[in-house]
Amino acid sequence: MEPELKQFNRHQRLMRWRRWSTRLIQGLAACVLLLFILREAFFSGPYLPLAKPYSGEIFDMHCHVAGIGAGGSGCFVSQQLKNNFRFNIYLKAFGVTLPEVKEHGDKILMQRLANGIGESRRVGAAIVLAMDGVIGDDGLLDRERTEFYIPNEFVVAETGKHSNLHFGASINPYRPDALERLQWASDHGALLVKWLPSIQFIDPADIAHKSFYLKLAELNLPLLTHAGQERSFTHARDELADPVRLKFPLSLGVKVIVAHVASTGENNGQQDIDRLIGMLGEYPNMYADISSMTQVNKLGYLRKALTEKRLEGRLMYGSDFPLINTAAVTAWAFPLNLKRKQMQAIDAIANPWDRDVSLKEALGVPATIMEHSAAFFGIALGPRAQAIDN
Repeated sequence: MEPELKQFNRHQRLMRWRRWSTRLIQGLAACVLLLFILREAFFSGPYLPLAKPYSGEIFDMHCHVAGIGAGGSGCFVSQQLKNNFRFNIYLKAFGVTLPEVKEHGDKILMQRLANGIGESRRVGAAIVLAMDGVIGDDGLLDRERTEFYIPNEFVVAETGKHSNLHFGASINPYRPDALERLQWASDHGALLVKWLPSIQFIDPADIAHKSFYLKLAELNLPLLTHAGQERSFTHARDELADPVRLKFPLSLGVKVIVAHVASTGENNGQQDIDRLIGMLGEYPNMYADISSMTQVNKLGYLRKALTEKRLEGRLMYGSDFPLINTAAVTAWAFPLNLKRKQMQAIDAIANPWDRDVSLKEALGVPATIMEHSAAFFGIALGPRAQAIDN
């Protein structure tokens, strides 16, 4: 009887497993069907009606480089960031390994960047951004509080080796010789000055910066500054990235480009993007770029930027490379705006700039925004290959 009982029990377990498996499959099928029905019901398509893609070369005015100090570059990354999971993600996004950087020097990151743009069918050139650090009370670079540092001298030297790369300076206005550094940057062909106030600990509203702002206006150097929440690094003071703090330089005639249209983040109970939009009528010298606005943590902000009438003529293309080459950006994050074949085709594009442009165009970014960067900075670019089919 015992063998028969064991066989009966095995049979019962098998039947229970089959019933459970059948219910699971049926449940999954029902979920898939429900998702399909919901997608069909709520599918809205691109944010703006699709128009003919821009046929010329696109100028990327927001592109980062990095370095660890290899080869005497002067760059450095804080130990805290090196120990953070983001560090290896960024190396992979640049297409390098740490041993390669140590062997060839930090210049290899600039070479990979130039090669990537050279291979792009859509983007013809880019501004590569230096990144100044935190300045202490003694007027010197505070390495302990600086997340990462990319000196102007390194960017000038390396961009000078590549015809498709341009110099974007970064100068912390708390430096005692900030005005001299501004003049040096202008003399060496800088197209803009880049700030990331929340990690450089710069208060744009500080009246001590008046002479710095007047010098920027005199040199006709735009200020590209981050606004909104910052989560690409290990720490940030987001209150310093409130776009309202930019009223001071704007009032002095500085052309200010607000990175990412201040997407994400809020101050005084109001979203930062709304605080920015509310300033546009008062400041015609205020602009914004659409870099990083397809990241999964910024869903919805690109729609708002594209459909906001007050932003017409103020937006320009930027990528925020290397972030566009990470898992944070994928066409599959837009199932209510793109068809399956579109999402599949876009994510299959190998070149990160082509993938970024194709995704933004598929979401409705018009040619007027794609061409604005080159026009704004006076960069002459030629015709380019046709848009990649989506």
